[in-house]
Amino acid sequence: MNGRDIHSFKQKALAWAASFEVCCVLDSNGYTDPYGKFDLLLAAGTKAELNAKSVNKFKELKTFYEQHQNWMFGLLGYDLKNETEQLHSSKPDYINFPELFFFVPQYLIAIKGDQIKVIIGDPGLIDLIEHTELDMTAILNGDKQNIPIQNRISKEVYLKTVKALQEHIARGDIYEVNFCQEFFAEHAVINPVLVYHKLSDVSPTPFAGFFKIRDQYILSASPERFLCKRGNKLISQPIKGTAKRSANAKEDQQIKDALRENTKEQAENVMIVDLVRNDLTKCAVKGSVKVDELFGIYGFPQVFQMISTISCELNPDIHFIDAIKHTFPMGSMTGAPKVKAMKLIEAHEFNKRGAYSGAFGYFSPEGEFDFNVIIRSILYDAGKQYLSFQVGGAITYVADAEAEYEECMLKASAIIQTLKP
Repeated sequence: MNGRDIHSFKQKALAWAASFEVCCVLDSNGYTDPYGKFDLLLAAGTKAELNAKSVNKFKELKTFYEQHQNWMFGLLGYDLKNETEQLHSSKPDYINFPELFFFVPQYLIAIKGDQIKVIIGDPGLIDLIEHTELDMTAILNGDKQNIPIQNRISKEVYLKTVKALQEHIARGDIYEVNFCQEFFAEHAVINPVLVYHKLSDVSPTPFAGFFKIRDQYILSASPERFLCKRGNKLISQPIKGTAKRSANAKEDQQIKDALRENTKEQAENVMIVDLVRNDLTKCAVKGSVKVDELFGIYGFPQVFQMISTISCELNPDIHFIDAIKHTFPMGSMTGAPKVKAMKLIEAHEFNKRGAYSGAFGYFSPEGEFDFNVIIRSILYDAGKQYLSFQVGGAITYVADAEAEYEECMLKASAIIQTLKP
């Protein structure tokens, strides 16, 4: 199949998958990735599912995996931190996604290059999807409804909160903290499939995805990998450092070079690299943790990002699900030191993060996995007609509050653009 047919197939396959109560699509959008095994994975329907409710959700997940030892797709919410550390969450949660949800799919399709393969299900599924009739005009145009987006907090409150966090840094409580704010819409009626297509067109990213759990949807344009396992190797790729791109090629290159040499962004990035290295030592073969790339600069449609890559060899005595538990939540979305930063996040943010800054991805039957970071993502509850997305950034002692606010608005721009008619 040529590339144009693959693009059409992806559109039809998503529409087909979204007709099930539960589905998950993971899409690399054509980005080359040395650790990625697939360009797209599409899982639909449930043979078995886990919506963990106990105080030992990771233990439930291990038991669920050992029972099935099959392909599994799932969601890890940020507030699992309360299980991994002595923490709590008392802020309001306006959308209430499950904290830990996984399912064994009825159907699983993989795309790599120009090859489409049915991993679970009848091979005739490809022809069935190919002959699905789509309203291409609707897909190209998206929804026409205007979604009025509101800020959970004002700019004034944001600036005041950044100042309060910087006072903690000045006292030596923390070095860096990721502070986030919510944007939301009530009485929002959207077509999640169309909005996801539009988001992918505006902002194609390597860890994008569409996750449906009945009435709840995650429409993600994530650029960030949380953690993946290939063989016995674990790989984490935190992002810390953002610069707005220019339409002018010469200016764009200057922006890229300036980000690479920006000592403030480097300082933020290296703090998180150190945090990830520390997290990985909890599950690594001694002496195997290494930084494969420091301060790599990668281009996305709206922004350049500074991305580092850290890896280790998994200790054979440690279950790979415990490796996730030891590193979750990801350092790029918390701060350093990690536990103190999470306590300050709880004290100073205005709502629960829920699924935001959590992760979704898959386990394979061989015990490999790949999970993104849920950022640049729309969370939507069709039953409540509530739409939410959050954005944030790293606050350090030298951070300029006005500049941090503008960076938040830059990160929100792709989503706001997506929701305009």
